[in-house]
Amino acid sequence: MSNRPRVLVADDEVRFAEALRQGLSRTEYDVTVVNDGDSALAKALGGGFDLILLDLMLPGLSGYRVVERLRAAGNQTPIMMLTAKDGEYDEADAFDLGVDDYLTKPFSTVVLLARMRSLLRRRPEGIAQEIVVGDLTLDARKHRCSIGQTHVTLTPREFEVTMYLAQRAGSVVSKRELLDQVWDEPELDPNVVEVCILQVRKKLGNSLISTIRGVGYRLGE
Repeated sequence: MSNRPRVLVADDEVRFAEALRQGLSRTEYDVTVVNDGDSALAKALGGGFDLILLDLMLPGLSGYRVVERLRAAGNQTPIMMLTAKDGEYDEADAFDLGVDDYLTKPFSTVVLLARMRSLLRRRPEGIAQEIVVGDLTLDARKHRCSIGQTHVTLTPREFEVTMYLAQRAGSVVSKRELLDQVWDEPELDPNVVEVCILQVRKKLGNSLISTIRGVGYRLGE
């Protein structure tokens, strides 16, 4: 039996789905492809998958409904929504239902693989689903962030950075560690971390994340 991560790809664009299957299979994944929502739900409920790549607009059950039914059944397999729709409300609805990441077509293979590796590292059985640090609450399953009773909308990257820091609340995390563990691209310019932290502070308040000059960042005391 293969030890490669098992990935379910559900997309009604047959040529796109097959190209994705071939590309992922050449790297490190064991890929199964379906082309409609009902088949996607049946396969996913059968279990055994490490990650699901799910198109939003599928024949039969839509991607939204597939996610809704999987989460209602207690299936917490990480799900990345792949869609040509890039409206912020579509993305917010997907996260509210329990999607773990959202990627808009067209996308590069490099970005897709990096995001897949990130999801596989933080699959639900390995992390707490809800983290509370002071007034900050992060719900990993629903991709929701709130300060007190106020919901705050974070991009997928902002949420992942905040979650990573919250899991290590009180400890200092370096830019290099964030690049390695969140971006999974250590060769990137460390300034991308500064920009992301700046955006998070604008949304969550400047006092939540401290800069330890020359060392890194710390969330909480």
